[in-house]
Parts: sequence; C-alpha cells; structure tokens
Amino acid sequence: MPARQPRTLLLAGTAVAARAVGSLLLNKLVAVLAPAGGLTALAQFQNLLALLTALPNDGTHVGLTKYLAPLRPGSPRYRAWLGAAAVLNAAALTGAAVVLALTGRAGFSCLELSILLFGLALLLAQTLLAAALLAARRMLAYATATAALAALGLAGAAAALAAGWPLAHVWLAYLLGQGMSVLLTAMLALRAGLLRPWPALAYPSWVALRGLLAFGLMGASTLLFGRAVDYAVRAHLLAAYGPARTDLWQAVSKLSDNYTMVFGAVAASVFYPQLAALAPRPPEARAYVRAALAWLAPALALGLALLYLTRHWLLPLLFNARLAAAAPLLAPQLLADWAKFLSWLLIYQLTARAQTGRYVAVQAVSAVIYVALLAALLPRLGLAGAVWAQAGRYGLVLAVGAGLMLRRV
Repeated sequence: MPARQPRTLLLAGTAVAARAVGSLLLNKLVAVLAPAGGLTALAQFQNLLALLTALPNDGTHVGLTKYLAPLRPGSPRYRAWLGAAAVLNAAALTGAAVVLALTGRAGFSCLELSILLFGLALLLAQTLLAAALLAARRMLAYATATAALAALGLAGAAAALAAGWPLAHVWLAYLLGQGMSVLLTAMLALRAGLLRPWPALAYPSWVALRGLLAFGLMGASTLLFGRAVDYAVRAHLLAAYGPARTDLWQAVSKLSDNYTMVFGAVAASVFYPQLAALAPRPPEARAYVRAALAWLAPALALGLALLYLTRHWLLPLLFNARLAAAAPLLAPQLLADWAKFLSWLLIYQLTARAQTGRYVAVQAVSAVIYVALLAALLPRLGLAGAVWAQAGRYGLVLAVGAGLMLRRV
C-alpha cells in the first residue's frame, strides 16, 4: 500500500463518516416520528433519487474524475470536459422530467414535481463540482462538501418532521436541503482554483462528449440492473408483506447503506483515482488490487463481525424497539456486504480502464443472478430470502472477479 494512502484513507473515512452519521440520524427520526412503513417509504424515495441521478453520478461523474485528474484546472481541455459533463447532466435532468411526467409523476402533484426537479438540478450541480474536487485530489474540500450535503439534508427533513408535514413533503425538504449544499461546494471549488477563469465551462468537444458517454453507458447499466431492480424489489416486498413487515428488511438494508456509504466514499476517493492513474499499466494495477485485497478482506471481516455481535442493542439504538426483530436478517446482509465491497475493488479496474462492455456485462449478469435467487428463495424463506439472494449474488460476482484477476484477464 503506498505510503500516503493510510493518511488519505483516514482523512476520507473520518470526514465522510459525518455523512453516515447524518443518515443514521435521519433513519432514527423517521423510525420514531413517522408511521409504520416510514423507513421503507424513505428508502423508496432515496431509491427514486438514485434512479433519476444514476446516469450522472454513476456514469458521467465517474468519467469526469478520470479525465480531469491529469489536466490543469482552467486549461481549455479541462473546461471542455466540465462543459461536456454539464451538458450531459442537463440532458439527464430533462430525461428524468419527461419520464416522471409520463409515468404518473411518481405520486407527486405538479407543484411537488417542479420542486423535485429543482432539487435534482441543485443536487446534480453539487455532485459535478464534488467530482471536480475529487479529481483534483482536494480531499478535505471534497469531504467537507460531502458532509455539508448530509447535514443540510438532515436539517431539512428534521424540520419537516417536527412540523408534522406529510411524508411526501418531508422527502422534498430533505432533497432541497441536500441541494443547497451546492453553494458551499461552489465556494470550495472556487477557492481550489477549479472554476477559473470564469466562465469555468467551455463549449464541450465531441471527444469529451464521447468519452463521458462511454461512462454514461456504465451509469445506464447501473440504473437498469441496479437501481431499477432495487426499486422493483422493494415495491414487491411492500405489496407482498406490507409496510410494517417490510420495515424489518429495510432496517438491515438501511444499516448496510450507512456503512456502505462510508466505504463507497473512501473507495471512490482513494482506490479509484489510484487505479485510474495505473490504468495504462495493467500489471501494476493488478498488483495494487491484490495488495489492497490482502489487508482489506480481513479488516472488513473484523468490522462486520463486530456489528453482528452487537446486533441486539444496535438495531433498537439506531431505529426503534420494534425493529429489533430484524436481527435474524443481519448475518446474511453482512456476508453480502463483505463480498460486495471486495468485488467493487475488482470492478473499479473496469471503470478505470473504461472497459464499458465488460462493466455492463458484469452488471447484467449480477442482476440476472439476483432476480433468479429472489424467485427461488422468497417463496421458501420469506423476507430472509431477499437478504440471502444478495449474499449469493455478490459471492458469485466476487468469486468470478477474483478468478479472472488471477488469470490476468
């Protein structure tokens, strides 16, 4: 592991933990103040946001981080890449508006839909600027922007819950709070010299658009084979088991989301940029991944085991006493997450090298495995089948990925 990496890892992990704390507090507020099923309703709204922002956040911004990293901020090429990302984000937002308008507005009124789209525009601007900070390795600024996004989202939702607003309005307040963090993020990017000269966005070149569109295809695969599948699964569980019982599954899923958020942020800010830099040298990249896996696998196993040992008091503490009944679902969830985190490190090699075809294939096969396991396990195991299906899915992805890496494919 490079000498500077532990310090970078500690900085990223400590700073982004603020976002996880904000999420934990939001979950607690919803579990205590919202009616039964509120936790699942929150997750479904967050999943909707993830669906609508998948193309930018899981595609365009990943590519932007890769292509901005070697460029000088303010140079013509740098500004052209920023301009291309802004154009693609605007197209994604327009597409989201059209889809929502044609599919019943996701249950929102016309006014609520307008507020939703405004909040999404702010959120996409924030995540674009955060990607530029990450590419420039401005880790403290990046972590500060991430923490501000979480804190302001929590403040918006908490104020709405305390005022007794309907849940739909609580979710919109949460989104607008997150979106307002764009102001701080813009100030941080300006101080880092990433938005000079003004205007920071240049007319996008076709080269930049084509380069980011390749990553957009990866984002589309995440949307289709990840976010959309999760949304459909949650809707099915709600219909089959009802909001109160589904909250049990959602509790362990939410717990998972919180430490996944921290790990994902650290991995994106530490491992992915390093793999992007090593992309022209595949042997060095594979050696880096093997070294990272050698210490990451036991470290993750230890941390997840500690969560399991404390499950009987952790679930009531983080949610409420009723959701302590979710404890039997935690073991397969932790197993799934251990395999998922390690498989992410392997998949990062594909995104770092812009190997779009392989990335899409992995996502598609993973989704097919998940759906097949759900069909087999849900009728037999009930809610537990959904968690064991995740464990089987990521276990297979990790096994195949590790096998391919050992063969140097």
